[in-house]
Amino acid sequence: MWSLYKEGGITPALASLLGNKQAEQMAWLRRLMREQRQAVPDTPLSELEAVVFDLETTGFNPDCGDEIISIGGVAVKGDQVLERETFYSLVNPHKPVPPAVQELTGITTEEALSAPELIGVLGRFFSFVHQRVLIAHGAGHDKRFLKTALWRTSRSQLTHRVLDTMMVAKWLHPGLSGHDLDILLDLYGIPVENRHHALDDSRMTARLWVEMMRRMKERRVFTLADLYMHLSRA
Repeated sequence: MWSLYKEGGITPALASLLGNKQAEQMAWLRRLMREQRQAVPDTPLSELEAVVFDLETTGFNPDCGDEIISIGGVAVKGDQVLERETFYSLVNPHKPVPPAVQELTGITTEEALSAPELIGVLGRFFSFVHQRVLIAHGAGHDKRFLKTALWRTSRSQLTHRVLDTMMVAKWLHPGLSGHDLDILLDLYGIPVENRHHALDDSRMTARLWVEMMRRMKERRVFTLADLYMHLSRA
């Protein structure tokens, strides 16, 4: 492997170790992540291109063996949800889906174990995301799983900006009893449809983001930099 690396680089070396298909997927994913460009802080929110996403997982801790079982996402540009520009895939966790998670998500062990492999789903997801900002509700959970998955499958880093609608809600509505997605959907009058499905949760969170953007404009928050400044004070 070392001689192959010296002669031709990482891809032929990986191919000898992992097999051509897996090595190609790994190299492709690493290249995708290197090519992602950060959105600049002075980007107007009215022009911001983003993907609002959600993961369903077997548990809460990727460092203790919990796995991604589905990824969903929907594109947003400014204050428009691009309803037809979506991503959704189940992911093979290579382990049974806990009964409580099956009941919550509707994803059975049988469906999960016949789903595509994680590395391929990540490649397709980040091809869909491209250079857009990522947005999620309670983003710490999703970001932790994505970072773990990227490192485990391709030794690559998550380089995208990730905005958290929960943090934005805590700044906009500090007096609320809670800031979970259901409370905020009710507050903004957004219909609840098929909760705990990764794509449908992404759509509802995208609508929430758009509604909160209107509140942000009322507070003279017009750019990413403005938003980061206010969140840092919250």
